[in-house]
Amino acid sequence: MDPQWDDSLPIYRQLRDRVVAMILEGVLKEGDPLPSVRSVAAEFRLNPLTVLKGYQQLVDEQLVEKRRGRGMYVSDGARKALMKDERQRFLDDEWPKVYATIQRLGLSAQDLLRAGAPASTVPYPTQPGASPPPEPEQGDGQ
Repeated sequence: MDPQWDDSLPIYRQLRDRVVAMILEGVLKEGDPLPSVRSVAAEFRLNPLTVLKGYQQLVDEQLVEKRRGRGMYVSDGARKALMKDERQRFLDDEWPKVYATIQRLGLSAQDLLRAGAPASTVPYPTQPGASPPPEPEQGDGQ
């Protein structure tokens, strides 16, 4: 698997954001170990220091904790804290742009509900033995 890295952000930041997404989506739960720095570096062909820098950012944000000799684990309360922060960030940064686009295009709430949104296909670091998140069920659109 060869992920697509965005040139507008440093890779360590993108890696951090992918781990955050995994926590928010429930792929990584509180107390779960993060994939090892070596395995992520090998899987995505990254410098281990880049992976470590992304992980360190999560430690600094108290979303993961280091356990000496055992690795890094998702902290208790990480998902709740992320949900609060990410919701506020969305409302402050993203929603005004989305709302302006909706208004500019004259879209109604029905148009938006009918269109829906596809599931994310961003590749994440994998955990040994972890199964992928369940696929959302598709309705008949009526």
